[in-house]
Amino acid sequence: MSDMAGELNGRRIAILAADGVERVELERPRQALDDAGARTVVVSITSGEIQARDHDLEDAGTFTVNQLVGEVSVDDYEALLLPGGTVNPDKLRMEPAAVQFVRDFVQSGKPVASICHGPWNFVEADVARGRRLTSWPSVRTDLRNAGADVVDEPVVTDGNITTSRSPDDLPAFCERIVQEFAKGPEVTTAARRA
Repeated sequence: MSDMAGELNGRRIAILAADGVERVELERPRQALDDAGARTVVVSITSGEIQARDHDLEDAGTFTVNQLVGEVSVDDYEALLLPGGTVNPDKLRMEPAAVQFVRDFVQSGKPVASICHGPWNFVEADVARGRRLTSWPSVRTDLRNAGADVVDEPVVTDGNITTSRSPDDLPAFCERIVQEFAKGPEVTTAARRA
């Protein structure tokens, strides 16, 4: 793999997460992005800290929240990362400001990436329709019902959305999101209409 240090030179990347986030799905991609020169910011629905999990069940410490989702805008960031964990996207989808943030991000054409249970966020934001996506197996029916073309591949990029299935796919996911986040916005029909 080529040396990717500096590839994201100072790009601001939002990591949207809540209590129940799968620790490795936030930590490893964040490290890859930081190593490539990004400035990552944890955005959540509550201030202070969010509780992380290991395999959904074990307590895995906390992450400090940098900003509240209701106080930020898509304009503040160049890309969005949505880690998984079963509880985390379930909490986010109950929070209108979080759902709107995801919807606005996808519609902006800026790169968005999600892994494992994270793609549930695309269902709630109604941005899965017509997209080629992958996810944790238990989320796939919801994605299909929301109009996505669901595939079982380690990492899938369709337009400005990149998805992966599970922590086993983190090496491929991390490499791909550094590439995708370096590209900048896709000019989509949604972006042109806006």
